[in-house]
Amino acid sequence: MMQTSTINDPKVMRAWCFYDWANSVYSLVITTAIFPIYYVALTKSETGDMVSFFGWNISASVLYSYALTGAFLTIAFLSPLLTAIADYGGNKKAFMRFFCYMGSCACMGLFFFTEATFSLSILLFMIAAIGYSGSIVFYNAYLPEIATEEHFDKLSARGFSLGYIGSMILLILSLALVLFPEVVGIEDSGLPARISFLFTGLWWFGFSQYSFAYLPNNTKPKAKEGSYLLNGFRELGKVFKLLKGLPLLKRFLVAFFFYNMGVQTVMYVASLFGSKELNLPDTALITVLLIIQAVAIGGAYFFAWLSGRIGNTMALMWAVLVWVGITIGAYFVTTGNQYYVLAFVVGAVMGGVQALSRSTYSKLLPETKDHASFFSFYDICDKVGLALGTLAFGITEQIFGSMRNSILTLLIFFVIGLVLLFSIRTRKLSPVVAAAAV
Repeated sequence: MMQTSTINDPKVMRAWCFYDWANSVYSLVITTAIFPIYYVALTKSETGDMVSFFGWNISASVLYSYALTGAFLTIAFLSPLLTAIADYGGNKKAFMRFFCYMGSCACMGLFFFTEATFSLSILLFMIAAIGYSGSIVFYNAYLPEIATEEHFDKLSARGFSLGYIGSMILLILSLALVLFPEVVGIEDSGLPARISFLFTGLWWFGFSQYSFAYLPNNTKPKAKEGSYLLNGFRELGKVFKLLKGLPLLKRFLVAFFFYNMGVQTVMYVASLFGSKELNLPDTALITVLLIIQAVAIGGAYFFAWLSGRIGNTMALMWAVLVWVGITIGAYFVTTGNQYYVLAFVVGAVMGGVQALSRSTYSKLLPETKDHASFFSFYDICDKVGLALGTLAFGITEQIFGSMRNSILTLLIFFVIGLVLLFSIRTRKLSPVVAAAAV
């Protein structure tokens, strides 16, 4: 098993948190802010937004959704097998590094994203999403291996906070380049955005080296019997059997599936809602994103503190209850100022619910060496929930003709998650209790 010297080692815990600093620039610059704006500008024309993807004529917005869905479903399909192989071979860090390098290099490749390279660049966009999602599975699985339970909440919050700070710094630098290209002598209007994609990949690749230098491998390799592929399936089957006998863990995963479906969908459609329903300019939408990132730093630490006072599930219940209020408020928002206030509240609970979800799941795990395999199920709930959440949001808008009606769909997700959390609120979340539930 893993050397005890790595447990609660400040240097190891710092290196683990620092990976959030390294990779969170992808989720803000590529997923949320600069890339979507550049993509819309590149594909917009007087005749509409039809594009050719390897000879297939399709709406650019539809292609964007398909690309994200395809990437998320790919990693949801692959991660259980890959994590089982990683647990079996004791090489979690190697898999994490592989996906990190895949994603960061794909971001760098987006520097060449022009009309002439459109189809290839969409593939790079998908590869970047797979790299990010894949590395996160192994990264999250380190939490119960590098710290004892009393550190989970604060450590998880610290990681998310570093991620928010790092991504906000790079976004501000990128925005300065986009808004004031003449200062550095850039005349090509699309070049500043493409440089930000390059910077994102370099930031992610470069800062991750600190994490890889100090993170340990998860376990010693098990005695090899047959191929890694076959043993990976065996490990996955073993974890699946254990999961069926852990009712608290299963209940939490289902609750996480629903409320996280709402959280992630809000983060992906917030800018679109502000643009389409409130007619806010791009600068206002970027301001909203910065507000959310800044407030989320304090929110992550606040909910870590709150969990220490009232317990993990109670703290999560309060966070999800606030999300219920957010969705109700969003339905009635009509002005930019109201939208800014709502963004402030979103930031306050976004970091808290993400950090607490990760640490709560870690506390519910049984005594095991197969942390990566267990966290693959957590990741499946995240990615499949995101795909279904955005799909439900879009279908509701298409049927009723308004994004406001789609918000009510998200309200249902949050209420279901809240009810499921209520069912486990009185249970002490620890590996011992989880194991006893088998």
